[in-house]
Amino acid sequence: MRHLLTGAGSGIGRALARRLRDRGDELWLVVRDPARLGEEFPDAHVLTADLADPSAIEALELPESLDSVLHVAGVVDLAPVADLAARQLREQIDVNLIGPVLLTKRALPAVRRARGLVLFVNSSAGLSAGASWSAYAASKFGLRAVADALRAEELPHGVRVTTVFPSRTATPMQEKVHEQEGGTYDSSRWIRPETVAETILHVVDLSPEATIPEVTIRPLVPRRA
Repeated sequence: MRHLLTGAGSGIGRALARRLRDRGDELWLVVRDPARLGEEFPDAHVLTADLADPSAIEALELPESLDSVLHVAGVVDLAPVADLAARQLREQIDVNLIGPVLLTKRALPAVRRARGLVLFVNSSAGLSAGASWSAYAASKFGLRAVADALRAEELPHGVRVTTVFPSRTATPMQEKVHEQEGGTYDSSRWIRPETVAETILHVVDLSPEATIPEVTIRPLVPRRA
């Protein structure tokens, strides 16, 4: 299978890229900084683009056929609305919402050709917004709306669209969130990136007569007050 994947530099994206690589799938990795990949994916097609730059997305040279487009990359920067800077809002909307929309548009002919899958890794913040999460949640609420619309639009083309809503996952992003919240980061309390990757693989490998529109993943350990 051939996959276009964002976010392979760390966290869920890296765990997913490793699993796909290990089973022999063909990877097309969209990254802002190829150095973050190290030497781990020597056979991958590495495409350099900043998801906040529409012209860079438009310039990408993609294969003629794609079995999946896997949107995993994202950024977070917490702040209450009273203190939210335009830069913070703009970056999260650009990377988490506008970038995936434009990349999906760019890749759709290849996905249609394979009757493939578009999968968005969203967040529990795309279902419910808490204090200081307004900008991030707005980008993720918007991404959910895009997925819903795309699912209806692409049904005649045989393209499946899935949104995955992971709750707190043990990634560098989560470590940053804890720092901004003033909490102590304990990775053992949260979902492993590999668990989310396995869930995504289940969706990728689903028999073609079925689809999973949405799946939510939550940690078993309750959150401390």
